[in-house]
Parts: sequence; structure tokens; C-alpha cells
Amino acid sequence: MTTAEPLGAVRERVLGTLRQDIISGRLRPGDRLVERELADRFGVSRVPVREAIRALLAEGFVTFETPRRAVVRTLTRADVAELFELREALEVYAAGLAAERASRDDLAHLEELLDLAARATRDDDAEATTDVNSRFHDRLLAMAGNGLLLTVMQPVAGRLRWLTRRNEEWPQQLAEHRELYEAVAAGDPERARAVALAHVRTNYTSTVRHLFGDAED
Repeated sequence: MTTAEPLGAVRERVLGTLRQDIISGRLRPGDRLVERELADRFGVSRVPVREAIRALLAEGFVTFETPRRAVVRTLTRADVAELFELREALEVYAAGLAAERASRDDLAHLEELLDLAARATRDDDAEATTDVNSRFHDRLLAMAGNGLLLTVMQPVAGRLRWLTRRNEEWPQQLAEHRELYEAVAAGDPERARAVALAHVRTNYTSTVRHLFGDAED
């Protein structure tokens, strides 16, 4: 006799897959999320699908064009600017704290992530590069040792990863991550904040160019 998968677990499975489909670009801005089709795809009832779509709405990945028509959200310039303003404020602060508090194990973990990023960049593996670059930033935030900081970043982490995936200037990102690592490893919070600030602003410029081109709205 098999045990049925709990409804909450089904919802999380559907949610995680759909979120990753959006981040990776398998689901593109404007694509519809049809409950019936998704229920068939996952082999589940429409209830966990409906709940997953509502969660994606709360996370900023989905919008409703009508009460019954859910589509993947199209980010505007204002959306991107707001996300990067928040990222700048929090990640720059976190980088300074990480430089003050990093342990040997923390630094060893960052080195491992840089090695993985170098391999993924060399292989031109978009999904792996996006994943490891996001894990690098996640680790830096954790190294700051401020639980509230993590709580504030969590609701927008997925959208930031979504934007990172759209920016494919990976060799530049790798070089900037190495520079950030060196500042943190040196225990230099002022330098770490300066490098983090430059990195976020460069990434913002690159992301806007990839999403919208050079023309203004």
C-alpha cells in the first residue's frame, strides 16, 4: 500500500518546479498558467496548482490579467530598479559584516563556489552558472550573521535570481565575485562594501541592457 503525498508537499513540488521554470526561462513573461493543464502535467488535482499560482503571485513572478487568467509577470524598468535598490542597500551592508565575521569554513565554502562558477562559466552552462552565482550571494548574506537580514531578503530572492539569469555577462560576474571574495578574506569591511556596491551597480546596468536595450521608455 502506498502513502499518498501530503497536499502541502504536492503544493511545494509544483511551486518549486514552476518557480524554476520561470527563473530559467522555460516559462516566459506573458505565458499563461492554466490550472487544468498544469494539473495534468503534474498528475495532481487543481487545488495544489491553484495554491502554487497564488504563492507565485505573492513572490512577484505572476500577475492576473483577469480574475481567471494568470500569466508570468513582465518586469518593468521600475520593477528592476526597485529590486536593485533593495539589493544595493542590503547586500552592501551584508558584505561589510561578512568581512568582519567570516570564518575559515566560510571562506573555504566561498572558494568552492568560485571554483564551481568558473567551471560553469567555462562550460557556458546558463542554469549552473545562475545557480552557483546565486549561492555565492546567499552564502555572503548568511556570513553576515544577521537573521533579520535574511528574512528581509527572502521574499525577493527568487526575483533577483530571475534577473540574474537574464544577465549573461558571466565572465565579468565571476571576476567581480573573486574581487569580493578577496576583500572579505582580507577582513576589510570598507573594501568589501565598495566592491559589493560596484558589483551591484554594474549588474544593474548589464541587466537593464539585456532586458530593455539602451532605449529609454
